[in-house]
Amino acid sequence: MRQPEFWKAGARGRDAAIALRAMLTPLSWAYAWAASERIRRATPRHAPVPVVCIGNLTIGGAGKTPLARAIRAKLGPGAHTLSRGYGGRAPGPLRVTADMDAGEVGDEPLLHARDGATWVARDRVAGAFAAAQAGAHAIVMDDGFQNPALAKDLSILVVDPGFGAGNGQVFPAGPLREPLAAGLARADAVVLLRNANEGEAADLDWLAAFAKPKLEARLEPAGIVPEGKLVAFAGLARPEKFLATLQGMGAHVADFVPFPDHHAFSGEDLRLLAEMAQENGAMLITTEKDAARLAPEWRARVAVLPVAARFADEAALDALLAPIRSRMNAAHG
Repeated sequence: MRQPEFWKAGARGRDAAIALRAMLTPLSWAYAWAASERIRRATPRHAPVPVVCIGNLTIGGAGKTPLARAIRAKLGPGAHTLSRGYGGRAPGPLRVTADMDAGEVGDEPLLHARDGATWVARDRVAGAFAAAQAGAHAIVMDDGFQNPALAKDLSILVVDPGFGAGNGQVFPAGPLREPLAAGLARADAVVLLRNANEGEAADLDWLAAFAKPKLEARLEPAGIVPEGKLVAFAGLARPEKFLATLQGMGAHVADFVPFPDHHAFSGEDLRLLAEMAQENGAMLITTEKDAARLAPEWRARVAVLPVAARFADEAALDALLAPIRSRMNAAHG
């Protein structure tokens, strides 16, 4: 889905949609209550190996996947990634390989599968046990912070400083998955993941009282952009971040087309994009995540710009992960 303008902090005039927000507020109360009750009533099950959860408080767009990939790399090859497989048909538990189709397993698991063992499972507990049985020494969850079924040994919240908590309201009146206080109370750490070429940060005063570790990281390009004109497109929660990255790298972006998050690109979508590129004498370019959803015959026709999360203080990250590594070493040497 595309995030409505009234979800953003400081929306004014028509963008603020005051009447619509007022109508949606009772639904937000119901959503927040249901989320709270689901967590309160749950009895989380512990996996046989330590579980690190990378989550966020808002609906999409914070950068969980690149951060999960960075954490997994820190933990080494014994770590497996676990994802719900949003957008995929497979209920799992299923071990993902990089040659699978996004329609089966979702786009993000295909990126994780390039790093090593990756699992999709709508039942997170079943997925964790399948990974452990297959030899996982630790599990890194991409999303699932609000899912209470599987116990987490370390819960890391990702915050996009450019968006913050939006208007501070719970879905559907705002972008929050749950009230801020409730989410922060369960978190063990927060990572402020900035876009490489982002402007001013949103209001982050709501984080001031968070007394646990707060780490800084940056989402940086992990590749180069082609010379010449480009027609860029992205199906992300905040597609404008991709445009800002390209512009910050000095790319000549002749046109940019945003799509909803996890958009399934149709043949017609891609034909129209190809026509735009031809009219501009340009090449098509997209994100690594979007490229995973392209039909095989289109992948060779579209340039891809991957990104990676880089921590400002690697020692602080090592300290945060030290208890997880200690358990891994104690169990497996």
